[in-house]
Amino acid sequence: METMKLQTNKNIKFFNNLIKEFKRKVKYKNKVLPLHEPFFNKAEEKYVLDCVKSTFVSTRGQMVKKFEDRIKKITNSKYAVAIVNGTCALHLALKLLGTRQGDEVLLPSLTFAGTSHAVLNSGGIPHFLESEYDTLGIDPIKLEKYLKKTTSIKRGKCFNKKTGRKISAIIVVHVFGHPAKIDLLLKISKRFKIPILEDAAEGVGSIYKKKHVGTFGKIGVVSFNGNKTITTGGGGIIITKDKKISIQAKHLSLNSRVNHKWEYIHDKEGYNYGMPAINAALGLAQLEKLGKLINFKRKLYRKYYKKFKNINYFKLLKEPIDAKSNYWLQTIILEKKYKQLKKSLLLKTNSAGIMTRPVWRPMHKLEHLKKYPRMQLKVAEDIYDRAINIPSSPNLIKII
Repeated sequence: METMKLQTNKNIKFFNNLIKEFKRKVKYKNKVLPLHEPFFNKAEEKYVLDCVKSTFVSTRGQMVKKFEDRIKKITNSKYAVAIVNGTCALHLALKLLGTRQGDEVLLPSLTFAGTSHAVLNSGGIPHFLESEYDTLGIDPIKLEKYLKKTTSIKRGKCFNKKTGRKISAIIVVHVFGHPAKIDLLLKISKRFKIPILEDAAEGVGSIYKKKHVGTFGKIGVVSFNGNKTITTGGGGIIITKDKKISIQAKHLSLNSRVNHKWEYIHDKEGYNYGMPAINAALGLAQLEKLGKLINFKRKLYRKYYKKFKNINYFKLLKEPIDAKSNYWLQTIILEKKYKQLKKSLLLKTNSAGIMTRPVWRPMHKLEHLKKYPRMQLKVAEDIYDRAINIPSSPNLIKII
């Protein structure tokens, strides 16, 4: 016990010294080191100004099509539909996969709330799945055992034996840009007749077995929120190889308006989910430097690894096997015997002006989501107890 106490004090001293080093080298005007901030230069100003000068700043502008075409090329997708944000893109994707009122949708408990809210917005019932340590994504081995025990196939569809409800989709989340074991999860989805929706919100530029994340399932979604690797301010995109899905996605996202020179004709319920051209303009400038930004973020991981490699009370999360991650958010995982340090580390760093945060509180722990079905979620809870995101902006390679 005394040895552990001495080692803990040593670790805390190291972290205090690291905080001082950050403070000494980082010269932000507001004296706060953000968790993640966008990387801009003159290109963004030029593209946005060009969009403004064109006067086509809303959803019908040419910048949107250019952005979609560029994403198709980067992800090697056949079709791409730009959406106002990632959560709306997930909601629309669930609709396109056929999720209806009362259907269950499988998703990890360890995810951003927007994933769960998209399910609720579609009328679905979230059903929470267990995570694994090496990817932080869905555990495929536990999932297969769970589905064998709890589901049955009828008329080519999967049903929950206990509730009698149809399971209409599995949402696979690529956490912090690290690819989940999507190949194994695809095999499970085929066996149990449940289509996969990839929540690759954080995964632009991340590759698994030579394919971009978001392109394995029937539909994928990527986010371009202000804190992502590249940003459109607010924005997301649906990517798919299915032409019919892409046509429906575009139509529904523009309020189901039928093309006509002057009449406003709408042929079904739709959504005002299209990405504005001014956001797409910002995104186009960002996409020009995507490779550079990912190289910066991967270099940042290596710099952190070198600095942290002799520290015994946490490890730095590494990209999974067969993956090339964008390392969107650098993440430390406290060793189990030191998990009590989590609160003090968060307090010390944030009080010093260095933004750190815990990973998302598991969805089944949120008050409005406690009532929904779930697996045993001990790993998801343990990850939450021990994981901390640390400053991850690409420009940090200059100061660490």
